[in-house]
Amino acid sequence: MVFGTIYLLAWGINLSIMLSDEKLIQLKKFTVNPGKKIKLKDFDTEYTGKTLNKGDSELLLENGRKHLAEVQDELYAHNRFSVLIILQAMDAAGKDGAVKHIMSGFNPLGVKVYSFKAPNSAELDHDYFWRHETALPARGEIAIHNRSHYENVLVTKVHPEWILNERIPGIETVKKIDDKFWEQRYKQIRRFEKNLADNGTIILKFFLNVSKKEQKKRFLERIDDPSKNWKFSLSDLKERAYWDDYQKAYEDALSATSTDYAPWFVIPADDKWFARLAIAGIITRQFGKLDISYPTINQAQKEELQKAKLQLMSEKDNGKGKKSSNAKPKK
Repeated sequence: MVFGTIYLLAWGINLSIMLSDEKLIQLKKFTVNPGKKIKLKDFDTEYTGKTLNKGDSELLLENGRKHLAEVQDELYAHNRFSVLIILQAMDAAGKDGAVKHIMSGFNPLGVKVYSFKAPNSAELDHDYFWRHETALPARGEIAIHNRSHYENVLVTKVHPEWILNERIPGIETVKKIDDKFWEQRYKQIRRFEKNLADNGTIILKFFLNVSKKEQKKRFLERIDDPSKNWKFSLSDLKERAYWDDYQKAYEDALSATSTDYAPWFVIPADDKWFARLAIAGIITRQFGKLDISYPTINQAQKEELQKAKLQLMSEKDNGKGKKSSNAKPKK
């Protein structure tokens, strides 16, 4: 990085401000513009910024976490907005690591993380939004969806036969799951997210864009490292065979559902440290747009606080080992 870690510390530069600097984290480079048809090949999976190195990025990320924790505290106290962060990716792209390293500074009382697997029978008895609606953030809270309602236009588009498990009226065969069906689903998702946004939910959607080469490397690491064996499943290898189909499904979904009120960001994910920094930088920048503050109190409430203070100050503290004024003497 042009500044260098030591110089940043020596000059006391506000690192959280740097994290939101467009020169370091190029928001426009990662944003899917509403209404624009994208191709994932146009997004570099190996991009790591022009002026960044790993050491400086880790320093920025650490300070970014502290800043996000402060903003979260304001968000919770302000109690008008909620935040929904969506993470989608191919297997081994680093979603779990992003949650761990970026969100670790948050107060767990105001943050909930949900990882969605294949729907169970009870969930299939409802519309596909139902299980995600029950995991939405309340006002003042942040919810992180590790996989989300988008699975219903991603994995099901690669495996359309799975749609039949939903028992949708009029959809009895795979042949009926056509382009019109998917366009309807994209429309439903836009409507769902617009309703959330209109009612105070800030929606940030991240696609961690990992290359097929890097995924292979990470799969091999999971196989060779006993401490990572549990992360690998033969089903991951099976889905890898559908790589091109998944890339197309993502291109279609991101193009159709990136909006001003719920934008998609395509994050280069071959380097985990940069992916985490980029996500943190985007969250920091979006939080900076919110008009939030700690609640203020009126004059009458201030006077009540002073009365409470005087009452507390007038109490006689009992030191350790001392008897309180109403303690009974020993016989």
